[in-house]
Amino acid sequence: MEIGIFRTNICTHQDKNDVIQAIQQHFNTSNCSIDIEDCDKVMRVVAGPAIVEENDIILFVSKMGYQCEKLD
Repeated sequence: MEIGIFRTNICTHQDKNDVIQAIQQHFNTSNCSIDIEDCDKVMRVVAGPAIVEENDIILFVSKMGYQCEKLD
């Protein structure tokens, strides 16, 4: 994955900041953002130099207690 686009249920600014911080600490990403104003609460993850698998992101966010699925 170079860029992953995901549908989530992340609704608050605090949850958004917590998830972004956790992803950036756990994965080698160059950018991560979540649009909590969008109806799909879209999360965009840009991989860094290393490969990041979409399923790893989905599992990681799910273990944090949020819904996360690939957005086509």
